[in-house]
Amino acid sequence: MLQTARNLALEVGLAAVSPGAGSVLSLLAAAGNAKAVVEIGTGTGVSGVWLLRGMRPDGVLTTIDVENEHQRIARRIFQKAGFAASRTRIITGRALDVLPRLADNVYDLVFVDAEATEAGACAEAALRLLRPGGILVVNGALAGGRISDPAARDVDTITIRETVKAVRESEDWIPALIPSGGGLLTAVKR
Repeated sequence: MLQTARNLALEVGLAAVSPGAGSVLSLLAAAGNAKAVVEIGTGTGVSGVWLLRGMRPDGVLTTIDVENEHQRIARRIFQKAGFAASRTRIITGRALDVLPRLADNVYDLVFVDAEATEAGACAEAALRLLRPGGILVVNGALAGGRISDPAARDVDTITIRETVKAVRESEDWIPALIPSGGGLLTAVKR
């Protein structure tokens, strides 16, 4: 099922999380005994399947994406992967418009796989959404290898650098950068 979702992602022009990054998502969801997870960037359901595999059997994945067509594909992928419709809450809209409507301090994991320019704002929102001990994961934290290149001054790279720095320097987080896939900035809320 993951290969089908990955192929569909390529067809619609999306980069799905790598198998290595996906296994980290499953591991983190399982380690945190995750029941309530927010995913920003549904795509075709690749990362959602990985998250659902690691979550508790009664867990619910709230997944947000601006593209209704991608979510339609993801809904089908989740069903074919054996997950009941009640295990997912699929919300169409801009993450920065939807996140303020979600409850404070109740989520176990927030996975940010959004536009790089929105990563910082999504990470800030995650601090409000996560319960103490909850886990933030930001995909693409290595910015395609440009993160350590001081000459890389494009807006995406700068935003990712600022997001990593803000999380690393905040007293609210216990952070680590996992060099899997495009790089996963992970942090546990204090």
